[in-house]
Amino acid sequence: MTDRPIYSIVAPVYNEEGNIQPLYDRIREVMDTTGEPWELILVNDGSRDQSLALMEALAEQDERVRVINFARNFGHQTAVTAGIDFASGKAVVLIDADLQDPPAMILEMIERWKAGYEVVYAVREQRKGESRFKVLSAKLFYRIIYRITDVDIPLDTGDFRLMDEKVVAVLRQMREHNRFIRGMTSWVGFRQTPVYYIREERHSGVTKYPLSKMVRFALDAITGFSYFPLQVMVYVSVVLGVLALLAIPVVAVLRIAVGPGFLGGQATTIVLLLLLSSFQLFFLFILGQYVARIYDEARNRPLYVIASTRNLDVESVPAQLSAPPARISVPHSAPSARIEKAEVDVQGE
Repeated sequence: MTDRPIYSIVAPVYNEEGNIQPLYDRIREVMDTTGEPWELILVNDGSRDQSLALMEALAEQDERVRVINFARNFGHQTAVTAGIDFASGKAVVLIDADLQDPPAMILEMIERWKAGYEVVYAVREQRKGESRFKVLSAKLFYRIIYRITDVDIPLDTGDFRLMDEKVVAVLRQMREHNRFIRGMTSWVGFRQTPVYYIREERHSGVTKYPLSKMVRFALDAITGFSYFPLQVMVYVSVVLGVLALLAIPVVAVLRIAVGPGFLGGQATTIVLLLLLSSFQLFFLFILGQYVARIYDEARNRPLYVIASTRNLDVESVPAQLSAPPARISVPHSAPSARIEKAEVDVQGE
């Protein structure tokens, strides 16, 4: 506990009781081959199964296992953020707990990191055990994001990546509430390089990203890194305005030529009104998404609340975190430290 680890592996956990032990076993097997100190940070994101009990049992057996237990479910990206906040390694690796991302790839990432790269991200060449809809929708999502954002977000990448402590220091200062970690990592910059792998099937359990969460995740990505939806509103309004101006003389000529009954009646008017109203409501929805995210930032609430920890000194949270001003207070005698105040000191340097 006194030696600073070289590597911090961060894994968010939500109802993954069947994957906890296999994840630990495979990460230990891989990381022990490095011959360097490491830590495994497991973030319990409000699991309702036995995940927390299994993680705490591992922490009792191996002090390199740190456990962060959220007071409730705050979401996958927030759980990843908490792991990043408390990671003390010179290199931080993000990996999911479902073992779809093979821990053996970490060794290749370490080689690239030692070669001088600050970010090593994993690109999925193939996705096993996923439906055709999931694969096609994921490919479409990444390509849309790539086209409409100003940030060069690599195609077919998830959160599985290694980051140097310099990159981690910058990410800790980015405290937006609607988070898209892979986009934030790309935005930071530094030297980045890919490694390629085949994504395996889940070892146990079911996916935690149903269609509704995928849609919300896509909205966070788009609104967080692109103004394109707002710009589309302008283009559509210009096109509709031009069509309306062109339609005036055309309708007038046709009415004179064909007769006053041409395009008469309420049906045409109703159809046109419904069409225009649908455009208006859709763009109001887009605008509302941006406004809602502004509201989230204006409230300035903490990103997460920690209920307890194991093998982790919560007072070591970096001072530069720009969360709401406050301080975590932890009784030192408790083996599982409890937060007395859900607050973080953020004054910085």
